[in-house]
Amino acid sequence: LSAGPPSRPGLFYGTIITMNTYKLLIADDEEEVIDAIMAKMDWEGLGFSVVGTANNGVKALEIAEEKEPDAVLTDIKMPYMDGLELSRRLKKRLPETKLLLFTGFDELEYAKEAIHLEVEEYITKPVNATELTEIFRKLHEKLDHEYDEKRNVEKLRHYFDESLPLLQVNFFVALIEGRIDADRIQSYLDEYQLAFEMPYHTAVVFHTSRTHTPEGVDPILLSVSVQKEAERYFLEHRKARFFTYLGNTCMIVGLSNTHDLSDLTDECDTFCREMKRGYGAVVTAGIGELVSNILDISSSYAGAREAVSYRVLYGMGRALNIREVAPNEMESLETIQADDLQLIFKNILLNSEEDVRQAVDDWFLTSIDSCKTIRQYNTALMELASAIYRFATENAIDIDEITGGDDLFARFPKIGRDELKSEVYSLAQKLQEALNSRRNETTKSFVYKAIDYIHLEYGDSELSVDKMAGILSVSESYFQSVFKKVTGKTFTAYLTDFRMQEAKRLLTETDDKNYVIAEKLGYTDANYFSYVFKKQFGTTPTKYRTENRTGQQ
Repeated sequence: LSAGPPSRPGLFYGTIITMNTYKLLIADDEEEVIDAIMAKMDWEGLGFSVVGTANNGVKALEIAEEKEPDAVLTDIKMPYMDGLELSRRLKKRLPETKLLLFTGFDELEYAKEAIHLEVEEYITKPVNATELTEIFRKLHEKLDHEYDEKRNVEKLRHYFDESLPLLQVNFFVALIEGRIDADRIQSYLDEYQLAFEMPYHTAVVFHTSRTHTPEGVDPILLSVSVQKEAERYFLEHRKARFFTYLGNTCMIVGLSNTHDLSDLTDECDTFCREMKRGYGAVVTAGIGELVSNILDISSSYAGAREAVSYRVLYGMGRALNIREVAPNEMESLETIQADDLQLIFKNILLNSEEDVRQAVDDWFLTSIDSCKTIRQYNTALMELASAIYRFATENAIDIDEITGGDDLFARFPKIGRDELKSEVYSLAQKLQEALNSRRNETTKSFVYKAIDYIHLEYGDSELSVDKMAGILSVSESYFQSVFKKVTGKTFTAYLTDFRMQEAKRLLTETDDKNYVIAEKLGYTDANYFSYVFKKQFGTTPTKYRTENRTGQQ
């Protein structure tokens, strides 16, 4: 389960009532080794549940990304992807997962690499059940200790006491609110011992859901733990400042170049998943625009706040970069002020029908019902019509399709209040539909570019999610999300399916050797090509060719 070990009923009350159960993945290319380990080890008694086994590193990585195990026990020498490469990828993708390596090749360089990867144990084959039991008993104690540390209420209160000093927090709040004068900025930085040295900066808002929290956990304490974990996670390799504002954890982070923003988005996405897995916290990260002047961080913060709002469209518990989720709508959001009329259009952008109707009701109450003269009434109607036309223009919406060609400036004064209100409801709904249609077309166009690239470059052995995201200049997390939303498949699955269909064609229409076909499809290892083909179609490439040659059955 992504929220952590499934059996932890007493962690938040200082008492462990039952033994915690942690997820374990076992990978070894020798099936007899896996069978022996499964047969001789009392995993349930040790507090572990084996969620999967794999006979190669590629399969192990697939299972790990799906199951998110707490520990992985892997052989070093395996086909397609060895244990060290598997460990490197797991450290990047699932940094909290514990790694244990065993091998029959007792060589020094393996041990050195294992130490570099922060591997928990380096076990030489053959290993007996007694030795392995002791290793996993100690690992269970360590995992218990780490989860107790994370979820201990007293420690969370201690974290709260160690929050940033009040003067620094006040400065950061004034900075994102745009209340710092340019001629005073340097004196504030010197006084509060702060420095913003990087050429670019952006604001990130971490929103922790209060309606999706583990049972018995104080949402405020959970938010504090999110901030502390964010500090630990990002301060290792980022120049960042943290503070709490309006119930959210905020981060001002420096970047060395404009391309670094996509990497930061992916890091935030990984962090959100880790918080869900380790704490059960549903955290959404909003990333604002890059600014070159720290005094402009207020506009970046506004974008980050808006990005968080888009969780109603793209889902909670992930990172949302405002320039990725709303590239054409930022200009509209930047012009929207916090009044009742503009709140209507803000909620249209965020696709909230209920909130739109409430905003319309509020506007009628304050702007129509309060009118004392016909001049005031007509002025309010003109403002409403102007706002509708402006919103449609800013968002590339054909207003004639929305209004049926009617002139709103002429129509609104001719209809009564109740009819006007119903018409505004209807116009808002049509604007939402047009906006959603445009969004879908934009998303599909984005994905179709990736699909076209696959069809042209499927023979590139280095074609991957990160390369495709780089070509499209977006973060990996956003690319994977929209690709699966449109195609129903992950990028990797789509690429594999396309390659396999090409493989069938090449096998039946050419006399190319299997290794030649593998190279044409982007597989550097012919054995791995055969493995993927058999997994896909249930037969080997050679047998498929024999049975399906053109003109034969």
